[in-house]
Amino acid sequence: MTRFLHRLRRSDDGMSTVEYAIGTIAAAAFAGILLAVVNSDAVMSGLNALIARAMGGAA
Repeated sequence: MTRFLHRLRRSDDGMSTVEYAIGTIAAAAFAGILLAVVNSDAVMSGLNALIARAMGGAA
């Protein structure tokens, strides 16, 4: 019984590494989605209008 419990306890040695890898992949996917949204035409024109208004020019 002790050997069985010892094997169960050792079986998830790599869990921290897997969790970090999944977190890194999720962060990269979120960054990709955010980049796609920010580079869209609607957001770019909105940002350009905001910057033009802030600098005193007309959009």
